[in-house]
Amino acid sequence: MRRTCRVDLKNKETTVSDDFPEVPPALTPPAQLPWLRRFAARLLGRGLSGLQAQHRDSWFLGHASGQRKGHGQGSREGFEQGHAEGFEAGRQVLVIRDSREPTPAVPGQDLNLFEDWRLPLSAELKKRFKADVAERLPATAQPSAAQWKLIFSDTPSTCVVAGAGAGKSTSLVLRLLLLHRYLGFELDAMTVVTFTRESRKDFIKRLLHVFGLWQVALDPAQARDLVRTFHSRILPWVRGLPGFGELRAFETLGNDLPQGREQDADSNPFDLRLNEAQRQQMNLCYRDLLHSSPRFAELVAQMRCEALQLKALDPEHPDVQKRAQVTQLAAQRDEELCDVIEDLWFAAGAWPIQGIEPCRETLEIRGSRFHVHGRLEGLDAWVMLGFDPNESAQYQRPGAKLTVRAEWAVKRTLFQAFCDKPLIWLDNYASAKRLAAALAGEAVAGPGFEFKVKGELAAAPLLDAFVAASNFIENLGLEVNAAVAGMRFAPGDSDAAFFEALALYHQALEAHLLAQSPPVMTYNRMFALFSERHPENLHLLPDPLLRPLAHVMVDEFQDVSPQIVSWLRASLREIRRRGPQLHAGRNAQQSSLLCVGDDWQSIYGWRGSSPTFFMAFTKTFLSPSHTRVMMVENYRSQQSIIDAAEHLVRGTPAIPGKKATASGLAAALPNTPVNVMDRNEAALAATLKEHYDAGETVMMLFRKGSDKLLISEHIEAVVKADSRLPAAERRLRQLTYHSAKGLQADAVFMLGDCQYQTSSPYKNQVYRLAGLGRAGDAQPFDTAQKDEVQRLAYVAVTRAVRYCYWHVEKPSTDAAQVPRASNQVQSQLPCFDDQRLP
Repeated sequence: MRRTCRVDLKNKETTVSDDFPEVPPALTPPAQLPWLRRFAARLLGRGLSGLQAQHRDSWFLGHASGQRKGHGQGSREGFEQGHAEGFEAGRQVLVIRDSREPTPAVPGQDLNLFEDWRLPLSAELKKRFKADVAERLPATAQPSAAQWKLIFSDTPSTCVVAGAGAGKSTSLVLRLLLLHRYLGFELDAMTVVTFTRESRKDFIKRLLHVFGLWQVALDPAQARDLVRTFHSRILPWVRGLPGFGELRAFETLGNDLPQGREQDADSNPFDLRLNEAQRQQMNLCYRDLLHSSPRFAELVAQMRCEALQLKALDPEHPDVQKRAQVTQLAAQRDEELCDVIEDLWFAAGAWPIQGIEPCRETLEIRGSRFHVHGRLEGLDAWVMLGFDPNESAQYQRPGAKLTVRAEWAVKRTLFQAFCDKPLIWLDNYASAKRLAAALAGEAVAGPGFEFKVKGELAAAPLLDAFVAASNFIENLGLEVNAAVAGMRFAPGDSDAAFFEALALYHQALEAHLLAQSPPVMTYNRMFALFSERHPENLHLLPDPLLRPLAHVMVDEFQDVSPQIVSWLRASLREIRRRGPQLHAGRNAQQSSLLCVGDDWQSIYGWRGSSPTFFMAFTKTFLSPSHTRVMMVENYRSQQSIIDAAEHLVRGTPAIPGKKATASGLAAALPNTPVNVMDRNEAALAATLKEHYDAGETVMMLFRKGSDKLLISEHIEAVVKADSRLPAAERRLRQLTYHSAKGLQADAVFMLGDCQYQTSSPYKNQVYRLAGLGRAGDAQPFDTAQKDEVQRLAYVAVTRAVRYCYWHVEKPSTDAAQVPRASNQVQSQLPCFDDQRLP
């Protein structure tokens, strides 16, 4: 039987009917027979009915129904039996033809740095740990909800956005305690990374204290091995390679600590100063390269001429116009002036200079003839001797009206404005002696001159400038030679010679250091050896060296460089590649990464750091699962300090959703606005003394070393009084804005604005080569530095607990357009008290 459903769309009716199969003609009912046969059957049927031999209607109904049901059942049985037999026969002759593309079946690549796992934290264990913390730590140190989320994060990767004063250090210590004391993780499977020696010492102190409250055995040596800087962790890796067992780090040359204790002399990644042991190796390399490479010698000669050449002055400058009026008079007395200057230099043992030919050639200035003192051999450059600043400013020629210093200043100005010849002006005896030693080819003399790369604030000794530029390039994760090859300079640009020479010197210095006994290597080269560019080197590491990075926690992650990110990713990828065999027989299994930071406190972009990796954490460290924690409680500062600091960084790229709130004891502090005023060292010192005499802790912050000298004259009495106290009781600190990070004081005094005063063509180029900055931005480094100006002010202000005073200088006319953090101050906001005069 077949059921049929018919839908009449017009009348909106549905009809369901049962259709029986067609009946064969031999079984056609009488009603359907031809007329004659139907008539005969009717007569015969009536007769049989009359004789009661049959019942007509029953016959019709029964015959029709029976034959139909029988036919339908037979049809079904026949179909099923035939289908089964036919299918079986078909299977025996089936020909398989694969029409798929002939590509091999390869599993999809898993780019995650971690396996998909969870930290085994049961509800009962969390409850027990919370109860123990409540019992052992004071009420003021109990974790907040956000801090507990950090401590109990169970995913392979965790990003913690922790603003200033958020209590992150204590939270990290409790996280370590949970892993070690309650989950049994071995200490050699974990590393806590801090960025500086001071922050490392502070964290170790907290760690020993908290572990002691739980009676967990941890001696200082174990704590030092657990809490590291990145630099102290990488050194043993290189020493683990064949032939490098006694390798020394270039940055720690000159330290007398025995091998194995280098972690106690961690290199500060933010301190680029060089010591004498390092300079000696650099100068030896320079001497050898100068003799072996004619091209390098040619480039150095070009840079020396450029560096020592007297810088031009605008003839329309007021000083030029005033001194130009006495040109003829100055020319008349010039030969006598030359005699006096040469006598002073000769008496100081600074003249004559080997490599400079003494002569009294004359040059014409505005129609008058002036004399030079010599000529630099091998170059078409004249040499002039200056008046050393250590000589008496009152020294005069017999019968002269002006001092020698004043006569020399007139001549110098005239040459700056009107001389069109290459002219080297030696300002003092010390620089001349360095130049003399360099020209004489002495072993450890070095180049003997300073060079200013475009965009740098000041000139630096040439080899120091080489080191600073190579460090910046390598911190961005680039190879120096490859980066230089990708840079472009306009014809005649002095930076072109500098970077070509840098590439030659950098390669020679690495070879020179490795040739020492024992060999020496820079930290940058160590990290590069184990970066994502060289995964094969990680395969050589034994398990005990790699295992401490299985569970790593990084503080101040916003300050990482691309180079460190590449090394960390390569390490985590190698840990996953080795799999369970790396953790065999241990409680600590798998791997994890927990990073704590605040993009608003990223202030080391000038050395290659970038908050980009923290802001895009989930893309930087791919993981099957991830935890994000927002710690917005500020346990340090009163609310007005917080509001003012956050307003200063408005407009900078930042992680969304950040708005800090004064919490704990800080929430009860009075809301005193940040005082912004015109720069006045005497007024600042008077207010500082008031706070110090009231028994408060005081922090004096300055932007430049010269600012420290200026303010020292005014706060000398406070400095002397404080220095007489025991170290633990001292309440005055003098620091730069950068070095104050992580510290605090009741009252903070800020001297100087935060501003970006220059533009760096080469750093913009390598920034683009490293893939940093926004697409299409021709000056990505400059853009990043303009944002960093505001973040530096944020860091300085958030050092304050109760009071903050900010003294800023008025911008000069030519610096009116320079980005300044104080431009963000809005006097109508209650968090600011802007006392500056219009």
